Amino acid sequence: MPRALSFLAADLGAESGRVMAGRFDGGRLSLSEVHRFDSRPVSLPDGLHTDVLRIFTEIQSGLAAAARSGAELGGVGIDTWGVDFALLDGGGRLLGNPYHYRNCIGSGILARALARVPRAEIFEATGIQLMELNTLFQLLLLKERGAAELAAAARLLMMPDLFSFWLSGRAANEYTIATTSQCLDTRRGEWARGLLERLDLPTAIFGEVVRPGAVLGDLLPRLAEEAGVPRLPVVAVGGHDTALAVAAVPARGRDFAYVSSGTWSLLGAEIDEPCIGGASLAANFTNEGGVCGTIRFLKNVCGLWLVQECRRGWARAGTADSYDDLTGMAAAAPPFRSVVDVDDPAFAAPGDMPPRLQGFCRRTGQPVPETKGEIVRCALDSLALKYRHVLATVEGILGRRLDPLHVVGGGARNRLLCQLAADATGRTVVAGPVEATAAGNVAMQAMALGHLGSLAEARDLVRRSFEIVAYEPRPGAAVDDAYARLVRVMGR
Repeated sequence: MPRALSFLAADLGAESGRVMAGRFDGGRLSLSEVHRFDSRPVSLPDGLHTDVLRIFTEIQSGLAAAARSGAELGGVGIDTWGVDFALLDGGGRLLGNPYHYRNCIGSGILARALARVPRAEIFEATGIQLMELNTLFQLLLLKERGAAELAAAARLLMMPDLFSFWLSGRAANEYTIATTSQCLDTRRGEWARGLLERLDLPTAIFGEVVRPGAVLGDLLPRLAEEAGVPRLPVVAVGGHDTALAVAAVPARGRDFAYVSSGTWSLLGAEIDEPCIGGASLAANFTNEGGVCGTIRFLKNVCGLWLVQECRRGWARAGTADSYDDLTGMAAAAPPFRSVVDVDDPAFAAPGDMPPRLQGFCRRTGQPVPETKGEIVRCALDSLALKYRHVLATVEGILGRRLDPLHVVGGGARNRLLCQLAADATGRTVVAGPVEATAAGNVAMQAMALGHLGSLAEARDLVRRSFEIVAYEPRPGAAVDDAYARLVRVMGR
């Protein structure tokens, strides 16, 4: 690579979005944030919506900020959370602000869908973990409610597809984000039209599927001129943020496990072919598409959502503690005193989280955490123990030991959680990079445009470029006792 280029990664998360510049000189990669913004959903009388117009305006502001930096820009890629989508008419116009996936939680739509098509048949057709928030069930809910936008829709685009369409003018469904929908046959990489027809959902709205790394086209002239940037290539990098986070796992070989740790924790292994069978169905695992021909065999676990919601609740009450402050309080609290199932439905919806955690402990006959430190410690202890449970299930299905456990994403900076994960799983935890999704986004652009040759090269680049911290497990009977309690409360 004759000169350093900066690739722009628009990384949109559940709480915030940012445009990152990844400077790649052929030997090392460095990331810098050029623009950050709030991406939380908006509450309207009919439910939560993703404010896509505001988010797109912020992406444009990020392009302009990158132009002002003076860096030589090489491309742009978009990634977001999974399952959410937009509906467009035949002229490519947006049919209303998209709904947010949390509208589906608690609606009962999954049970009503299973009354029409058995769970095993949906899993066999898609290979995806059945969750009420998946695109398939969001569409069914819209159908039940007679939503005008679904009746008028000519095209469905997942969130990163929508923003890439607005940047490049090309509407396409990128494979990794499409697999999160539970509308795609993961084995064949094609839409599961037979399943969609059985559920009386429109099939014509599902269009061209492109593989991660496809170049969709150049930035539209008007957008380039307004931002003051060249007509950059727009790359379908791997639109699902977790696919990119896993691409940036600094692993050697294949016998590793990973946790992409943020609002959600996605824990699993990288495999070559979907693992679709009775054991995977019973454990409610998922086979999501990865980059470079890989499959992410994993389970979605409620992650730092519990801590995030506690922090928001305390902030509403007038005490705005930082995450570092709360983690410090948790570190000083007694370990493994009370545990909860982080995936219990009681914790799924937004709201006042501390009383829910306390109520779970009370109902299960455990000491009730009272202080902020005790409540956050309960959440973090429980999350680490849930990692142990999921990891044991992955290893049992695949028939091999996975070591080390790589933790990437925002949770990698939480030293307490990383050490607890090592203690709970008995594995070395390798933490970092924190900005794994942005690093994966940039690496996929570099591969798409000929500057990197393979996924192995990308991971080697990550190892050279970012701080990686290892945590060794500490033996202790308290961990095993707490794990036994977790298994007990999960069975209640």
